[in-house]
Amino acid sequence: MKVSIITVFAAIMAVISCSGGNRAQALLERLRSASQEGKILYGHQDDLVYGHSWKVEDWQNDTLGRSDVRDVCGAFPAVVGFDLGGIELGDSCNLDAVPFGLMRKAVLTHVERGGIVTFSWHPRNPVTGGDSWDTSTPGIPAAILPGGAEHATFMTWLERLGDFLAGLDGTPVVFRPWHENLGGWFWWGTKCCTADEYKALFVMTYDYLVGERRLDNLLWCYSPNGDASPEAFMGTYPGDEYIDIVGADMYEYAGAPDEDADRDNFSGSGFKERLDTLLAFLRQVSDERGKVAALTETGLEALPNPTWWTETLYPALESSNVAYVLTWRNAHDRPSHFYAPWAGFEHSADFVKFTEFEKIVVLK
Repeated sequence: MKVSIITVFAAIMAVISCSGGNRAQALLERLRSASQEGKILYGHQDDLVYGHSWKVEDWQNDTLGRSDVRDVCGAFPAVVGFDLGGIELGDSCNLDAVPFGLMRKAVLTHVERGGIVTFSWHPRNPVTGGDSWDTSTPGIPAAILPGGAEHATFMTWLERLGDFLAGLDGTPVVFRPWHENLGGWFWWGTKCCTADEYKALFVMTYDYLVGERRLDNLLWCYSPNGDASPEAFMGTYPGDEYIDIVGADMYEYAGAPDEDADRDNFSGSGFKERLDTLLAFLRQVSDERGKVAALTETGLEALPNPTWWTETLYPALESSNVAYVLTWRNAHDRPSHFYAPWAGFEHSADFVKFTEFEKIVVLK
């Protein structure tokens, strides 16, 4: 079954590329079919461009055959995530030092193999010049909405973003801007942004990329942080006409938060229960609104729990209707910052068992 889903998708995409139309529709139907069949596509951030102890150097000539996930289980992840932070400034690399040329190559390579790509975006603070986590100044979204002092600057940022997405040659991808907005750690979050401003920011982004740039290769994902209440979750929901995928980000943390922690969902022993609650809510919303559900970010840094995959994550996913789950990256320059196993990692066997469950899809 893992092979057939990928093969059918490749065939559909071949037809779409010849016939035109909404290029993202085949990807949406693939995700919807996976959900209906009880399949869950496994994803890993930045998987093709670096890993726990390596990174792609000569990317123009590299075949992008390395992957921590593949090194452990023999298959690429079905979904790979990338972040576009830095594209708005015209930088050559993103905020994690991944060249945008390499990123484009990885996107095309992964989709050609039958995989799916999802993009997040951590843009700089358009008022202060700080990073996405700079919440020192309130009212930032108001400054970049129409009539705001930085609106023209931000529209230039959107133009650069649109140029990169247009340069994917129509390859369909998932785009989930303005994520984790119900926390206070990003400038588009609750510390600097009202619910109405958030929705206006999301709609402005959509209207430019879809309305003005005519990009029909994007699936739009709404993905707040997962510990928010249902009322808060729906309070910033941009509207059904703007959203294809409803998702959420929820991580498990092994210890207590330090003073620099950027999330308030430290979990300890309660993570599985809270994840169950989140996924049940996503199922309700997706069913009611005809959307696809996804666990858009999750993980346990450094994986100290040797059975986290099979006894914590999988039991929560098994009865959900999420189409995919994405765990965060394995940083090559921070030895303890990894969310998937790598060759030689002591607890790899549990991940292998996870990928062998019938419901879990990787690129065999």
